[in-house]
Amino acid sequence: MINLIISGAPGSGKGTQSDLIVANFRLKHLSTGDMLRAEIAAGTPLGKQVEKLVSSGAYVPDQLMIDIISNAISQVDNSYNGLILDGFPRTAEQAQALEEIFEKMGKKISIFLDIHVEEQELIDRLLKRGQTQGRKDDNLETIRERLKVYNAKTQPITDFYKKKQIYHRIEGIGTIDEIYSKIEDIINSVANG
Repeated sequence: MINLIISGAPGSGKGTQSDLIVANFRLKHLSTGDMLRAEIAAGTPLGKQVEKLVSSGAYVPDQLMIDIISNAISQVDNSYNGLILDGFPRTAEQAQALEEIFEKMGKKISIFLDIHVEEQELIDRLLKRGQTQGRKDDNLETIRERLKVYNAKTQPITDFYKKKQIYHRIEGIGTIDEIYSKIEDIINSVANG
């Protein structure tokens, strides 16, 4: 069983690569972004709370995210070959909580994939996504704030998974297939490991 985390700044291609991983390895994809956007679209109290935070580029509070992801993980059935977590953890507290969730289940995180893309490329991609998909949070001011917050919060997570020796940095420039090929090699290596 493979349980992996895919990480990267907004616009790094996590969602695109997650779709390919899911299709080829039969993992259950848990995207906190998708979960939160669904709550916003449904107009739930949680969605209204989250929308205010997201529109300003801020993060959802740790405990709220931990509760959401813990609930989602507990509902995954055994028909999958594992999980792919996209957008979680984003803080050191979330990473520690995730370890505890998996430990209680008798499972572990096998791989931490970090897709790295230079900041100007991320900004260009997100502005384009904002134009094509109409996402309100993909405007220049919010993008810069999201990247600033991401960079400040992510280093401790990177260090956390490097110490666990499951960290893998992926250069996120190239074709989708080129990037996926690097990811696939890592997953196969760990799975056959």
